[in-house]
Amino acid sequence: MSLSALQHVVFRLKVACGTGGVVFFCERKALGKCSPFVLVREKRYKNEQGVGGFMRILGIDPGLRTMGWGVIESNGSRLSHVANGHCTSGSGDLAERLLSLHEQLTDVVARHAPDQAAIEQTFVNKDGAGTLKLGQARGVALLTLAQAGIPIGEYAPNKVKKTIVGAGHADKQQILYMVKLQLPGCQPAGADAADALAIAMCHAHYGGKGDIRLREVQA
Repeated sequence: MSLSALQHVVFRLKVACGTGGVVFFCERKALGKCSPFVLVREKRYKNEQGVGGFMRILGIDPGLRTMGWGVIESNGSRLSHVANGHCTSGSGDLAERLLSLHEQLTDVVARHAPDQAAIEQTFVNKDGAGTLKLGQARGVALLTLAQAGIPIGEYAPNKVKKTIVGAGHADKQQILYMVKLQLPGCQPAGADAADALAIAMCHAHYGGKGDIRLREVQA
């Protein structure tokens, strides 16, 4: 490779430290475009206790315009809030919007180093085009997590609501209320972030295991 070609490639190492280990990320920047990929992800810990042990969980509420995320820590039956927020893609070309979501979510993973993740299942409604776009955003989230080697739990929307609120058809205000009740001091950045925290809490309730790559829990 020529020197001029090498000058277009910049490697940046991101190190995110969490309880029990380190996550390493490398970004390749070529001609002004950023293509993040994971070099290696060390196991932060081995959960010898199985279900009910300490775990940091990233919950994701997929969406093309706004993708909510929330990070909690689970220690047995105790839950605590770590961080929450949302990734936004703005407007413009679909491919660029999906790339933006990927880069933002990659940064979230690097900063918070989750042990496991949970994401909401896609449900088909009358808006076929909207469902397709949601599925594409969800695919980006799954790809980002898979690149980082993070085990993923997948939950039906009604299952999340029933687990957190007690009713499978709870509205967003009820979800927000229960999230704030069960995570003292938590101030969700918006409805999408609150939903993401609820998804993470649902995963903690079902005690996700590190050896499960993708676990589906139906309503």
